[in-house]
Amino acid sequence: MTEPATPYTAGKPATPDASVALRARIPGWGVDLDPKDRPSFPREQPGIATGAHWKFPDRQPEEQPRERSIEHAMLTPVFGTSVPLRGASGVIRRYAYGRFSEGRAAHWLLLIAADRVDAWENHLKSLASLRPDNPITETGIGSEFSGNGFTSRTGNRVDVNHSWMDPVIVAGPWVLAGLAGAAVFRAVRRRV
Repeated sequence: MTEPATPYTAGKPATPDASVALRARIPGWGVDLDPKDRPSFPREQPGIATGAHWKFPDRQPEEQPRERSIEHAMLTPVFGTSVPLRGASGVIRRYAYGRFSEGRAAHWLLLIAADRVDAWENHLKSLASLRPDNPITETGIGSEFSGNGFTSRTGNRVDVNHSWMDPVIVAGPWVLAGLAGAAVFRAVRRRV
């Protein structure tokens, strides 16, 4: 297989445009062109081996569309398929990858929001199953009462300032879900 011109090859990819054109088009491009501004410059001189000795590997087949950065023309030769995108969280992730560069805060904030949506999707799926999540054991609250759990939270720790919020953040959604479930149950019982 021939080596395509991509960032996934062992050699340094050639710059597609002249530095003057890139500097005019991209704000801040070329700030490190002066060798005095680059601590790695001695290793970048021509003739110094990079240590990377490999050929472009065979491409993994893309059986379903995968998310990728808009900065890259193609996916890496090998990519993970263990957790395909699904549900509302998958829609949010596709939008983050399809619309925003990895250098934008919106990209990462959307991915964080997608993680939260994914957690709620899995909580709801768990509640609909025969074995729902157990918030008491899965949050590790039992360790607070054994092995010096409470005393380890006091003293000279950085996170002591917000430790009072942890029970609210962890238990709050479950309490709200329980109250909502009770309200729905009462409303259904009144109609019947």
